Amino acid sequence: MGENRLDLRTCLEEAKAFHGDVCAGIVLGTRLALLGLQAIGIDDPKGKDRKDLIVYVETDRCATDAILSVTGCHPGKRSMKILDYGKMAATFINVKTGKAVRVVVRSKGKPGDTRTREVIDQEPPIDLEQYVVMPADKLFMLQDVTVHLRPEDMPGKPSQISVCSACGEQVMDKREVVRDGKILCRPCSDGISYYGAVSPPRPAT
Repeated sequence: MGENRLDLRTCLEEAKAFHGDVCAGIVLGTRLALLGLQAIGIDDPKGKDRKDLIVYVETDRCATDAILSVTGCHPGKRSMKILDYGKMAATFINVKTGKAVRVVVRSKGKPGDTRTREVIDQEPPIDLEQYVVMPADKLFMLQDVTVHLRPEDMPGKPSQISVCSACGEQVMDKREVVRDGKILCRPCSDGISYYGAVSPPRPAT
């Protein structure tokens, strides 16, 4: 399967400018995005097709910047959803047709393998040009998928805004949890948060 009508070299330059440099993740993410767009029939993601595209990315690394650059999708516009699975993969959805395709970079190792940072540091440098010209089927796997897009997942104004009964903070788009009749945000419901508070909340000055 070839790339779509978007020019690979131009997209690479734009992704490089957006990200700040070019690396394996930028090259792979750019090609991955082009393949995904082609597979779902999106020719002009930043123009006439911009409202028809939603992308789920599965990593918070360089490839995501490339996918953002190529597609024009953004988390703040709710057209890009970032799921930190640590996978070099993304799912592209044509909202108009319902067509969805997941594209993943092919694994170098065998199932169950683990390469530590020490091992990775000792590997020979990556030839980026090889990643640019290598046939797509040597680098990527494609899979037709279905994605259930709920109204609260779509771009536009919030579908609902609730207030957590415990912390008093707003929760948008039905991300709250109702427990024992109380509305709770997920951190308060789970008792788990990515941060640890060292002071109570205070008004900004």
